[in-house]
Amino acid sequence: MARKKKTNTPKNNFYWIYASIIFLIISLSFVGGDKGLQNVQQSDISSFEDFLSNGDVNKITIVNQRYALVSINENALSKEIHRKVKTKNFLGQDNLIGPHYQFEIGPPEIFQKKLDEIKIKENLSFSYEFQTRENRWMDVLVGFLPIIIIIGIWIYLMRRMSGGGAGGGGQIFNIGKSKAKLFDQKADVKVTFKDVAGLEGAKEEVQEIVDFLKNPKKYTILGGKIPKGALLIGAPGTGKTLLAKAVAGEAKVPFFSLSGSDFVEMFVGVGASRVRDLFKQAKEKSPAIIFIDEIDAIGRARGRNNITGSNDERENTLNQLLTEMDGFGTNTNVIVIAATNRADVLDKALMRAGRFDRQIFVDLPDLNERKEIFEVHLKPLKVSKTLDIEFLSRQTPGFSGADIANVCNESALIAARSNKKSVGKQDFLDAVDRIVGGLEKKNKIITKDEKKTIAFHESGHAIVSWLLEHAAPLVKVTIVPRGQSLGAAWYLPEERLIVRTEQMLDEMCASLGGRAAEKIMFNKISTGALNDLEKVTKQARAIVSVYGLNDTIGNITYYDSSGQSDYNFTKPYSEETAKKIDEQISNIIEREYKRACQILRKNKKNLIELAKRLLDKEVIFKEDLIKVLGERPFKEKEQVGATKKTKSK
Repeated sequence: MARKKKTNTPKNNFYWIYASIIFLIISLSFVGGDKGLQNVQQSDISSFEDFLSNGDVNKITIVNQRYALVSINENALSKEIHRKVKTKNFLGQDNLIGPHYQFEIGPPEIFQKKLDEIKIKENLSFSYEFQTRENRWMDVLVGFLPIIIIIGIWIYLMRRMSGGGAGGGGQIFNIGKSKAKLFDQKADVKVTFKDVAGLEGAKEEVQEIVDFLKNPKKYTILGGKIPKGALLIGAPGTGKTLLAKAVAGEAKVPFFSLSGSDFVEMFVGVGASRVRDLFKQAKEKSPAIIFIDEIDAIGRARGRNNITGSNDERENTLNQLLTEMDGFGTNTNVIVIAATNRADVLDKALMRAGRFDRQIFVDLPDLNERKEIFEVHLKPLKVSKTLDIEFLSRQTPGFSGADIANVCNESALIAARSNKKSVGKQDFLDAVDRIVGGLEKKNKIITKDEKKTIAFHESGHAIVSWLLEHAAPLVKVTIVPRGQSLGAAWYLPEERLIVRTEQMLDEMCASLGGRAAEKIMFNKISTGALNDLEKVTKQARAIVSVYGLNDTIGNITYYDSSGQSDYNFTKPYSEETAKKIDEQISNIIEREYKRACQILRKNKKNLIELAKRLLDKEVIFKEDLIKVLGERPFKEKEQVGATKKTKSK
């Protein structure tokens, strides 16, 4: 078999160009230069004066007023001192003309004056002349040197931005090439659908796409068409990118993966060029899948923020993406899967059928899904045999898949710090506290009055929530500083799909229990209720202007689920309506605050006793509340809600 001839790579070609330019500059510096002749003997002015006094000098040529070329007469060349400069010409004859010596002359005026004095004084017969020799090639090169430097810097920057650099193959103009990473059957992608827990609905959607690519006749025989795109929508950490990795591992077709920000560049037209190149590569390897993570980087609605009216490079990129996904000449064997947690800002043209035919919502996991996620992340851990996964899933609802992975990792670190051989239940509870509340700061300096105020504040939260039917039941109260909070109360709220008015009002009343306790016990209030006030204000505003759960405004909502309206500059209601909304919000909050004060006045003794327990133990649990207040007067429902906490700042 004939061996294929090796060709020079672009990288080697550029090295040859660089070497040629350097060689040319060095060569030109010696052509016609003003540094003298290379075959002439170097001398000095003192030796030259000796040659003059001995009558050996025939001619002196002063070049560029810098150095002198000395020619020795024919009689002097026979002397022993000058034999070493006696050279042959190209015919093999003695070089009698010269020059034979050269040396630096110093100031030309002084040197000329000395020559005239010596010539008259010694009555010598020699001649001298002045010559100007120019290196024209070097002058031209120096004139173009700034342009050459600018071009060199431009080439270097283009190579760096295009991925060339030191080993990039010298690809100067591949800045418009796609940066997508290709995964195929040879790629080592180990993630499969078995590794994705708790996303059954989303998995069914993407599994069908994978199945279509593997068995297209199963669907096309009935006249069905493959979806051109699927958009994964969900909160951060819910597993959108993990689901895409599983598709890459299961599809067994070329899978191009990149981020939305990979299209964005400072140069005009680069984003659109990369989109074209991406789809060109995908069509060449079709059937194929393209995955664009964080597509909102280029898919935002056009024209909303274009205040200057200038041409937007991001919009050009989006236009090209729209054309490639559904335009003339599109290839149906290329499927686009994208992920975002900002679906409300995406352009409507991108969301329509024919581009992203399917919008797959990846929600936060429920109780059963959290249990499955825990089982996945507990596999690499050495856990206690008595560990109850059901209990962990109940204690950490509202957590995303990424949060649960963080809990498992943090629990292993906590167990390792204590030199344990396995990870137990308490390690997981400590990990949840660490993630939700922050790191404990037991050494933080707090005065006795501040500590007492914090104790009554948190006790007020605990008692009000305990005595209200729809408030979340207490799990733990602490006055040990964590993160930015000086104290915290952990609750296990009921997981609800819909919320009624009385449920929201009870939660607001419990949130205001801390400030109410301060008012009753000290007749003073502090800044410790900042987090509580922020929470209840948002809830009250939602009651009035979002959910329509009030009598003043009525069944009206000013919420825009599409995200297309900008209420920062314009309000969808009149000033009179705005005044009514503000009054209604204030009335709701003040009414719930008075209700919290009323509850705590009736249970003032219990409030004092619970605060004393908290000051003594620093951490109290549900059992302590039962000892002080008795069993909760309401039948508790099965609690599967998210762990929350209130802060005191």
